[in-house]
Amino acid sequence: MKLLKYYFNKIAAVDLVVIIFLLLLTILNLSFTQKVQNWVLHIFINFAIIIFIFISAVKMELPNGKIWKQLHLWYLVPFVFIVFKELYGMIDPIREKIYDDILILADRFIFRTDPTAALYSIVNPFLTELLQIIYGTFFFLPVILGIDLIRQNKKNELDYSAFIIVYGFCLSFIGYFLVPAIGPRFTLHNFEMNNIEMPGIFITDFLREIVNSGESIPSGTVNPALLVQRDAFPSGHTQMTLLVMFLSVKFKSRLKLFFIINGSLLIFATVYLRYHYVADLIGGLIFMIFTLWSGKYIYKWWSEFTSNNFF
Repeated sequence: MKLLKYYFNKIAAVDLVVIIFLLLLTILNLSFTQKVQNWVLHIFINFAIIIFIFISAVKMELPNGKIWKQLHLWYLVPFVFIVFKELYGMIDPIREKIYDDILILADRFIFRTDPTAALYSIVNPFLTELLQIIYGTFFFLPVILGIDLIRQNKKNELDYSAFIIVYGFCLSFIGYFLVPAIGPRFTLHNFEMNNIEMPGIFITDFLREIVNSGESIPSGTVNPALLVQRDAFPSGHTQMTLLVMFLSVKFKSRLKLFFIINGSLLIFATVYLRYHYVADLIGGLIFMIFTLWSGKYIYKWWSEFTSNNFF
């Protein structure tokens, strides 16, 4: 018991969130072994990450622990992508349905039309190119914020920001389970015509292909709507971008103006580029508010439990 307490006192609040979420995924994998094809691999990876967290948390405090400290800080980046791909093999086999029809009805109830179709009237190659590039900055924003806080020697703020961002990602992943959806580029528009109907200038098609490959539908995929990641609701791009914008202002990041401008355009791009319904954006906003509200209490509780009172 003392040994267990010793190890848990070494981990931060963000590590706790990662461990709990991985254990929840493991339980789901074990509960649906007949439906989840790679459940053994999923569980192996989950426990490998958990073991790494505890080992690196202890080793980074040793005299030669600088490398372990960096590994312990930045493992969060691949963690998000690894879990995102694990969910790919779980959501559709377990849920076996999508809820795009409800999200479409929600948009039509609010706007009396389909926002992605309405925005087609302003489509032009220069705007499309700009917004596709900005959309591609999404996964870099938390990393840029983290580097900026490190450069300003704001360790406490970095710890809290890492916790909020990873906690937010985990909540959005839960949302994907609750409301699986694939987005308007498949349901309201012809996915195969996207590059033709919304051309860019130089690298739009290349950037779209990166996004598509990340969602398991590289070029040439047959029936991409059946295979694409179920990740439309809530809009993680909206939720996480709003969190980065909020944290950059809260902790006086020197790049807060960049985050505000880039983030605002990125959120608009999610609808303009047909990745999301506006209902997804509203969901992202709600999840963002819940992340900040609940995260504050969880972070404070764990800080007090481990006697690491950062604030």
